[in-house]
Amino acid sequence: MSSLATLPGFRRRIRIRPEAEVVRLALEDDFHHMELDLHHRAGRALAVAGRVLRAPWSTCPGAEAEIARTFAGLSLADFPRRGEKRANCTHLYDLALLAAAHADDGEPLEYDLLVSDPDAAGERLAQLARNGELLLCWRLVGDAVASPDSWRGLPLLGDARPWLERQGPDLAEAARLLRWASLIAHGRQIPLEAQSDARRMPPNCYSFQPGRAELARRVGRIEDFGEGRAPLEDWR
Repeated sequence: MSSLATLPGFRRRIRIRPEAEVVRLALEDDFHHMELDLHHRAGRALAVAGRVLRAPWSTCPGAEAEIARTFAGLSLADFPRRGEKRANCTHLYDLALLAAAHADDGEPLEYDLLVSDPDAAGERLAQLARNGELLLCWRLVGDAVASPDSWRGLPLLGDARPWLERQGPDLAEAARLLRWASLIAHGRQIPLEAQSDARRMPPNCYSFQPGRAELARRVGRIEDFGEGRAPLEDWR
């Protein structure tokens, strides 16, 4: 990572370890720590096992069964078209898509993401490194990329296809990950009491679905990885 690594901000690490007929993944950031194993054979998912180790809501562990139901038996090629992301934990869902995309890789893969806290003008910097090599570095103004020119105007919410379709698969994957992290990073600036009532949240994930949001309680521990250990430091 570049000198931005010294800035206060949101940090996320994703590790992908493909093995024979199984790919193992882990994700950790300020608000989440999750793992997922995808067992596969002949291009088809045999089983998807998610583990919620740290999450913001008391209901989040129930998403482990939902992710297994959503993808079990599916062709790996069909994972991106499966849908049902909002019915799932969105983070486990994204890990499942990464698992399918990298199931046949020959080497491990690691993503490191950093989204800085806003400066006095409200601007943020977002960057992503792939296996230690800086791949993306964006300046964010409001909820869009302001620079570099090749990404100018990319919205953090809304239709990103005009930008992603111009990229190769590796860069498009990286941009999707950094875009999502840039949205999650807003949580560092929102007082905890303002983000602790699931009933007030749009139904965008497993815990916020009607009938479940009423039961969800804020329980997750928030970590600041700018001080002390790095995300997934002990995951091997």
